[in-house]
Order: sequence, then structure tokens, then C-alpha cells
Amino acid sequence: MIKKGIILSGGMGTRMSPLTKAVNKQLLPIYDKPLIFYPLSILMLAKIKDILIIVNKGQLNQYRKILPDGKNLGINITYKEQFSPKGLPDAFLLGEKFIGKDNVALILGDNFFYGQNLTKQLLNSIKLKKGAKIILHKVNKPELYGVAKIDKKNKVISIKEKPKKFLSDLAITGLYFFDNNVIKFAKQLKPSKRKELEIVDLINKYKKNKKLIADLIGRGGAWLDTGSIEDFYKTSSFVSAIENRQGFKIACLEEISLNNGWIKKRDLNKAIKFYGNCEYSNYLKKL
Repeated sequence: MIKKGIILSGGMGTRMSPLTKAVNKQLLPIYDKPLIFYPLSILMLAKIKDILIIVNKGQLNQYRKILPDGKNLGINITYKEQFSPKGLPDAFLLGEKFIGKDNVALILGDNFFYGQNLTKQLLNSIKLKKGAKIILHKVNKPELYGVAKIDKKNKVISIKEKPKKFLSDLAITGLYFFDNNVIKFAKQLKPSKRKELEIVDLINKYKKNKKLIADLIGRGGAWLDTGSIEDFYKTSSFVSAIENRQGFKIACLEEISLNNGWIKKRDLNKAIKFYGNCEYSNYLKKL
């Protein structure tokens, strides 16, 4: 069972410069909420309450203004600074003490997930006891992504980073579930030509041990990477369209906590006071 989650919110955000020169990308708005709310909501939907957020050096105070310690949401948020980007597996080296002897989920701070069956999928994924699970999504241009080829039982046959020849159209998203061996495997990795530890190398260690499985986000679901300005605004438009048409909010953290039984309705009043007079507060009043 996975009870701990890490959000990797480091990186320089160079593809979105000059916006990211002063503000971390994950604090920029996707429609009416900071981007960080969306990956955090995914971990909360998976009923993970113990969360580590890894941020760039010098940006801790920016995050703490919007997400102090999680007590207001009935969860526990801790922070760790990353002094320079060293690749995704560095999250497990920085988070070794946080993880302890537990299994852990990792989500990238700039990934957006949405889907009707997503919560069910997440609750199934946290049941992982041994091995690792990756989440895949069908894409039009697999040559731009790390992709995985799977068999009929969702066992991973092969993985390739940005393949020049077609291998699969199933991209590896930024959501992963690992057993405790992830710390040991991360320590065994050597930096690539980019001088970073590569997530593909890490999950390949599980594949070699035949302990790597995959789950697919179906046709009714969406995975969006907000790494570029264009993708950032596409995601913002998507959230705006869904929320305004259907009348509910995506990634309303207080609503998820309320539904999980982690906070009570009276706690919403504190949140309304904290956010002030805004649409988000108006939505909380309706709850």
C-alpha cells in the first residue's frame, strides 16, 4: 500500500522564460488555480496524506504562502529544496528520509491529469506492494516522448526515450508508483549525457526484474504536460471549458479533503477567509 507521495516541482522552467525568471512555473495559474494544485489533487484523490514537495533553492517561501503545511487540508506537507536539476530519480535521493521504509508515488509538478475513472485508477494503483507501475497515455507524436510497449497483461516489454522508429504510441506520463527498492535503484544510476539521472533508466531496472507493469488512461481521460507556453494555455483553456460548462471545479483541494472525510464543513470557512473574495471562495461557499 502506498501512503506517501512526492511532487517534483524543481527545474528551471526555461521553456517558459521570462515568466519563470521570478516565479516558479508550478505557481503560475492554470485558469483560476496555481498549477501545483493539480498534481497535489491527484495525490489527494489517491488518498495519500503524507506529501513531500521538492522545490528549487530559494523558492520555499513562495510555496508556503499558498500551501503552508497541509493541516488546513487534513494532510501533511513537507518541503525539500533541490539545489540544481539532476533528473527525476533525484527525487528519491532527496526524499530518502521522507520515504523511509515505505512505498511511494511520484508525480511531476507540471503534469495535468483528468478523467472520469481516474480516482478509481489511482485507488487501485496505491495498492501496489512490490515492483513499479507507470501510467501511460496514447499520443499522436510518440517520437516526442518516452514510450512503452506492453503485452496483453499490461506487462512492459520495452521502453524507449523519444524513439526515431515507431515502437509504441503509449507515452509514459509523469505519474509513477514504486516499492521501496526505488531508493536502492536510484543510488545505482549514473548520470546520462545530459548529466542527469534518467527516469527511463530507473524504470528499466524494474523491467529487467520483471516487476514493471503499466496502466492506461483511457479515451475519456486526459493527460497534458504544461512544459511549454502553448501547452500551458491549452491546459488552462481545457480547465476553463470544463468548469464553466459543468459547474464544478477541477483540483479544488478543500472539496477533495471534505469528500475524503479529512476536514469538516466548518473548515471551509477558514479557507474562504484565507483566499478572500474570489471565485474559488464562492465555490467553497456552495459546498
